[in-house]
Amino acid sequence: MLAGLYQTLAPLTEALLRIAVGLAMVPHGLRMTFGFFPTTGQPLRNIGMLADYLNKQGYRPGKPLALAISATQLVCGPLVALGLFTRPAAVPLILFLLVTNIERWRVGRYFWNQLGLEYTLMWTIAALFVLAHGGGAYSLDNLLFGRAF
Repeated sequence: MLAGLYQTLAPLTEALLRIAVGLAMVPHGLRMTFGFFPTTGQPLRNIGMLADYLNKQGYRPGKPLALAISATQLVCGPLVALGLFTRPAAVPLILFLLVTNIERWRVGRYFWNQLGLEYTLMWTIAALFVLAHGGGAYSLDNLLFGRAF
């Protein structure tokens, strides 16, 4: 009875999830790269500050990792949101989120309000869904190439 509705909604909901996953990365990248949203999160306002923070946390070398994080959030995030080269762009997001989950577990274990992995785990699972499904029907991959990339 509802099968038709589900079939109609499936491509739209997949696109909405893909867009949310991609766009969720952008504000973080803007904050840590260019200093946007200065009253949020860690006081990391540029690549140098992020590199120093990573070095202090034991993630070395900090500068290349900071550049990789920035590129992941500011390049791969929008690509995923647009559904352009979706699967290749989702891979760095997933790797970043996996490391973030490890860090969140180390700091606060599970619960998000204790800085745990609850929140980042959900984003990781959503990004894995995007990787598995590709850009979908409502994506630039489909529009430009006629298939999920």
